[in-house]
Amino acid sequence: MAVSAFVFFLGAFLLAIARSPCWAQPFWPTRYDTSVSFPVSQAEFSSPSDVGSWWWPFDQQPWNVLYHLGGNGPWIQKKDGVISRNIAAPESCEVEQVHMMSRHGERYPTKGAGTKMIKLLDRIKASGVKLKGDLGFVNDWKFFSDDTDSNFEQLTSTGQYAGTLETFTTGVKLRTRYEHLLKSSSGSNVTRVFAAGSQRIIDTASYFSEGFFTRQAQNSTTLIVIPETDDLGADTLTPGVTCFDYVNDTQSGHDQGKRQLFEFTHTYLPAISDRFHRQNPEIHFTEEEIYSMQEMCGFELLVRGSSPWCDVFTHREWRNFEYARDILHYYRGGPGNPFGPTMGWLWLNATANLLHAGPSAGPLYFSFVHDGDIVPMLAAFNIFPDKHHLPLHRVAKHRTWRTSQVTPMGGRIILERLRCSAGDDSSNDFELKAKKRSSDANDEIYVRLNINDGIVPIPSCDSGPGYSCPLDDFLELVRRRGEEVGDFREKCGLGKDAPDRITFLHQ
Repeated sequence: MAVSAFVFFLGAFLLAIARSPCWAQPFWPTRYDTSVSFPVSQAEFSSPSDVGSWWWPFDQQPWNVLYHLGGNGPWIQKKDGVISRNIAAPESCEVEQVHMMSRHGERYPTKGAGTKMIKLLDRIKASGVKLKGDLGFVNDWKFFSDDTDSNFEQLTSTGQYAGTLETFTTGVKLRTRYEHLLKSSSGSNVTRVFAAGSQRIIDTASYFSEGFFTRQAQNSTTLIVIPETDDLGADTLTPGVTCFDYVNDTQSGHDQGKRQLFEFTHTYLPAISDRFHRQNPEIHFTEEEIYSMQEMCGFELLVRGSSPWCDVFTHREWRNFEYARDILHYYRGGPGNPFGPTMGWLWLNATANLLHAGPSAGPLYFSFVHDGDIVPMLAAFNIFPDKHHLPLHRVAKHRTWRTSQVTPMGGRIILERLRCSAGDDSSNDFELKAKKRSSDANDEIYVRLNINDGIVPIPSCDSGPGYSCPLDDFLELVRRRGEEVGDFREKCGLGKDAPDRITFLHQ
C-alpha cells in the first residue's frame, strides 16, 4: 500500500512538472561529469518545446564519462548519428502508432561481474597493502551493495540514476509525448505490455506502466511475460536463448563476443597494470581485475550517483573501455555475428506487420528486453553500417557502432507510424485531425526512427517528413532483409515444427 501511494504521489508530481511553464528544468539540479557534479545553467537545457527531452538536458561538455561506459551507465540521449533533435511530429503529421523496444532500467551488476568485483576487493583486503596513488581511495571505500544476494541483477533504487526512478519517469515522458494515443486507445479494454521473463525486466515494465498509464495501470494494462526458455523457437523476445546453434557454436556464436573483447583489452589494460604496479609494487593487478575496476565506475554510479572509480582512468582509457564494450556486442549479437541479424529480424518483422496494419491493430506497443536482444534487432535493421568489421587491435574512431549511446540502461528504440497531410491542419484536437485524415485520400504514411530521443535516419530511406521513411519503402526494406538474413529455424538448427515467427505481439 505504501509503495502504491508513493508511486501515485510521484506520478502526480512529475506530470505537474511536465505541464508547467518551467517543465524543461530537470528534477536533479546537477549533471555528472566524471565523478564531479556541478550546477548546470538554464541555457544548457533543451527547448521546452522539445517534448521528449525535458528530463535529461543535452550534454554540452567536451567530456562526459557517461558516453563511454559501453552500456554500463545510466540512460543518456543519443548524440552521434542523430540527424535531428526535434522529436516532435513533423508539421502536418501526427504519430498514430508507436512501437518501442526498451532495455531494462538501471541495475546492479550481474552475479558474474559482481562476484569478480567482490573477489578483487577481498584480495586487496587480504593482502594488507595500503594502496597509494590512483587507488588510494580504496583503503576507505565501501562496496555499493550490502546485500549482494538480493541486489545483483536487479534494478537499483537509490540515487539520481536509480533504475526504479528512471523507468517510471520514462513512462511519464512518453505519456507526455504520446498522450493522444492513450486517449485514442481508450476504447480498448486493456493495453498489453510485453516483457521478457527476467525479474528486472518485469519490474521495468511495471514501473514504466505506472508512469505511462498512471494509477490506471492495474485496470488498463496487462503485462505479458514471455518466458526466457529455449523451447519457444522464433516466438520469443529473447532469440539468443532459443537459437540452439548460436548458443552451442563457441567460435561464431554467443561466446565470440567475449573472446574478441579480451583480444582488444590486451592492447590497453597492461599499461594500466604497469601504472598501478609502479604506484603499489607490493601488489599486482591482472587485466581482468582492472576491467572490473572500470566496470565499478558505471555500476556505482547507478547506486550512489557518483563514483571515485571514474577518476582512476584517463579519457583515453575510457575510450578504450567504450570500444571494448562495442566489440563485445558487435561480435556477440551484432553485425559481426552471423546469427545476430537472423535473430533480430523476428521482432522487426512482427513490428513491420503491425505498422502495415496501422492503428486499428492498436496504437501502442511496448516491449522490454535485454541489451543482448536489442543489438540483434539493430543488426537486422542495418541501422549502423560500418564498411569493415570492427578491428581488434586499434580503436575505430569513425565507427557508427557505439553501444554507449544506443543500449545504455533503459535504452529505447522507437518506431513511429506517421500520418501526414499536405493540406492545412492547424487544429490541436487530435480526434478532429484523425477524422479529417481518415477521409483524406491524399494522406501518406511514413515510419520514423527515434533512438534515445534522437531522430536517426533509416539508411537509404529518409525522404519523408522529419527524415522519415515512406511506409511501403520501409516494408520492402524489412522484406529484403528477411531474405538476406535467412530463416530462423534453419539458421539456428531447429526443427521444422518449431515456431517460425512471433505470434504474441498483438493487442
